[in-house]
Amino acid sequence: MMKTIGDNRAIGIAGAGRVGQALGRLLVECGEPVIAIAGRDTIAELPGRAARILIAVPDDALSGVAETLAGAGMSDGIALHTCGTRGPEALAALSARGVSCGVLHPLQTVASPSQGAAALKGASFGVCGDREAVAWARRIVELVEGEVLEIQPESQPLYHAAAVMASNYVVGLIDAAALLMGEAGIGRAQALRALAPLVRASVENALTMGPEAALTGPIERGDVETVSAHLRALSSVPEPIRELYRHAGLHVAGLACRKLRNHE
Repeated sequence: MMKTIGDNRAIGIAGAGRVGQALGRLLVECGEPVIAIAGRDTIAELPGRAARILIAVPDDALSGVAETLAGAGMSDGIALHTCGTRGPEALAALSARGVSCGVLHPLQTVASPSQGAAALKGASFGVCGDREAVAWARRIVELVEGEVLEIQPESQPLYHAAAVMASNYVVGLIDAAALLMGEAGIGRAQALRALAPLVRASVENALTMGPEAALTGPIERGDVETVSAHLRALSSVPEPIRELYRHAGLHVAGLACRKLRNHE
């Protein structure tokens, strides 16, 4: 079986997308020995050059990359993947060959390598896996002055669903609000400018004061007439936006009830 050569601290990154490049840049800034960021055609070269490999590829490519690395002879060292919905079992092909496997999922949106490298400093990371893999994952989080979130493998999908709601769904809500502004006759660019202070203040209040204390608006006030007027007006907009308003409103109603009970 082939063993890795050279510095056993050397790091290779499998995946040349936004996350792989952002992590690579950040680790280099922290003084770590990143020797290669490999795209699809060069991933098989990594085991001969690095003993520690970060796998930053889409979820559906993860098992295939693990098999490629195993087929290329990786039989020691550490492998971490950055997918949020799967645990270390996704790297079964490597684990079977004696590689210590784990997860290092950045709880941050990465829109570009440069933005991601900056945003990942101080971010939280979901971590789980074999002892040696977790130790390396913790070391990376320490280097970037972040916070470790210990996730059980079976809870990975719930953890990732929370991340999606806090990131992608917030983007979807802002888009829906801008579309409704458009229905009211306000241009998209102007709508986004107008919504920006409201969105920022709401998010900041929710994160610093807590969702209950930060909640305002017609549902929190018990203003049934205003909510009814909204629902009537929404009858003319696309169904997904109507349903988004209704279902988000149901959760907000529960939050408002919780706020009321806690203040009784």
